[in-house]
Amino acid sequence: MKVAIVGVSGAVGQEFLRVLDERNFPMDELVLFGSKRSAGTKYTFRGKQLEVKLLQHNDDFKGIDIAFTSAGAGTSKEFEQTITKHGAIMIDNSSAFRMDNDVPLVVPEVNAEDAKQRPRGVIANPNCTTIQMVVALKAIENLSHIKSVHVSTYQAASGAGAAAMDELHEQYRQIVVGEDVVVEKFAYQLAYNLIPQVDVFMENGYTKEEMKMYHETKKIMHTDAKVSATCVRVPALRAHSESIWVETERSISVEEAREAFEKADGVVVMDDPANKVYPMPLFLSGKDPVYVGRIRKDLANDNGLTFWTVSDQIKKGAALNAVQIAEWLIKAGEVK
Repeated sequence: MKVAIVGVSGAVGQEFLRVLDERNFPMDELVLFGSKRSAGTKYTFRGKQLEVKLLQHNDDFKGIDIAFTSAGAGTSKEFEQTITKHGAIMIDNSSAFRMDNDVPLVVPEVNAEDAKQRPRGVIANPNCTTIQMVVALKAIENLSHIKSVHVSTYQAASGAGAAAMDELHEQYRQIVVGEDVVVEKFAYQLAYNLIPQVDVFMENGYTKEEMKMYHETKKIMHTDAKVSATCVRVPALRAHSESIWVETERSISVEEAREAFEKADGVVVMDDPANKVYPMPLFLSGKDPVYVGRIRKDLANDNGLTFWTVSDQIKKGAALNAVQIAEWLIKAGEVK
């Protein structure tokens, strides 16, 4: 088994190294690729030093079985055929191919079987906010078809990369010592603030991030459910939170929902309000699951439920989900 990481120097690329090691992913060789800026950099993996190779249009991917790509949509589109032409399966973390009809969009706990149909040799990793939501929604969908979803997200700085996390740290320092606050990664100062904009606005008044949740949820879950999202950047460092309301065809009790969440793959229930037990990003950064709490009936809808989720979007929302796709492919005999 020969594996490649494209874009290893970024926040998600670094998370790929950690996740592959943590999960003892079965491989004989790991090859790292990067831009001119990162080529030549060395990283230690399982006791060996690996040097980053320059990503270029050549035959470097010959013999690669699985390539995890996280270098941006433009790079993914440019290098798709270079990566896949010798038979490598490209598991792409960018937005490049997510809505292409001939590219499966996969969350293993929800629609793993879709990964078998990949005519271009490409599997897309969904947007981080969509991943954590559909893992939770799947548990409810198994009880009764979901007709509509309303979601408000509380997205950490890390969703904009390692430099954005550094900026949030630096902004708090600047405020404490009385310096002018430098804003580069977001539309406004994030420290002591909330920004109700993640990505650019579309003609319908929703942001691109919000529309990703709309379109991707339908594709992953093969559903006609209507999805309406409001995405907000918050001054947390890492791990996204979401407040989710669902309307189902029949009324589902809180007890039913909690039992379904407890049985669901990839979900951990933290729901004991009397003892102030509920998911929070501060304590769940670096963890694998999607955590669910605050499970309750929706007072505005007889067939409604509402709940709160937290998940590390660099881990489950990116690197871990991609690695789980690869693990499923191996288990299903799709990769020898």
